[in-house]
Amino acid sequence: MISIAGTQTIASLSISQSSPTRSIHSTNSSHPQAARLSRRTPSIISAVPVPSHDQRRQCECHDLFKEIVPYVEAWRWQKETVERISASLARGEEPPNSVVLLQHSPVYTMGTRSSDAYLRFDKNHPPFELHQTERGGEVTYHGPGQLVMYPIVNLRQQKMDLHWYLRMLEEVVIRALWSSCSLRASRVDGLTGVWVGDSKVAAIGVRVSRWITYHGLAVNVNTDLAPFQNIVPCGLVGRPVGSVKQLLHTVNLSSAQGTRPSKAIDSDSPWFMEDATILDQVHQSLLVEFAEVFQMDLVAPVNNGPVTINAIVQEKNS
Repeated sequence: MISIAGTQTIASLSISQSSPTRSIHSTNSSHPQAARLSRRTPSIISAVPVPSHDQRRQCECHDLFKEIVPYVEAWRWQKETVERISASLARGEEPPNSVVLLQHSPVYTMGTRSSDAYLRFDKNHPPFELHQTERGGEVTYHGPGQLVMYPIVNLRQQKMDLHWYLRMLEEVVIRALWSSCSLRASRVDGLTGVWVGDSKVAAIGVRVSRWITYHGLAVNVNTDLAPFQNIVPCGLVGRPVGSVKQLLHTVNLSSAQGTRPSKAIDSDSPWFMEDATILDQVHQSLLVEFAEVFQMDLVAPVNNGPVTINAIVQEKNS
């Protein structure tokens, strides 16, 4: 069980088969898949070793997976959080790490060295907002139905190796897709991200400042994939982008046609989950696996920083 609390437990993410799954919002799901989050086989999925710490670190969890947050606001929050943690470390303190999980309104983002050649539109007249950021990687799209995770992690507490960190983020997604939807995801040698078959379902782009990470990963759950046609996603020509919903539909069809006889299909199958249920299940698994891979305890955020992501959402909705 991963506690989501300050000094006392206020909610939890449970991976026990005997109790319903709960998020920081105490979102319950009646779907049978909610009791199956503990079913994972990491040794089959990935051979990348995860860290083992004698003492688990704390990580403030901003679970806003149902919220549509403007990109610029989340970007501002990340940079201010990095500065706050850096200042705290300079004073000899041990501030907690942070992670936020949310969705964005439609937006294209480019990395520091992204090429305009991967844009299929006039940069001066983009179909959606377009922002050049300080992360690595090429252009990508964010929009509703896509779960975006921004970990603010002090790598001095983990491993001061950016390539290792990228592999760990991939590991989080690989495990989460298996535990939530029984999708067997993988890496592609020489590339960053996560694939199911030939379809890329998760993009990763990060920045590290004084060994503190920001930016992060994006998983296409039930995202409208049409906006990806306006770009060459991540600069990968000829490599399709997919979504969890799309892939589950494909598995459903192939099973119905008898091409997967070993997998029984019934109304309890994760392949029949509704959009909201898929989003909820993947979100819960992402948090569970993030905490497990990085050996952290997720705790409720303390609203003592210059800005909180919750305040951003409240301001947006006011």
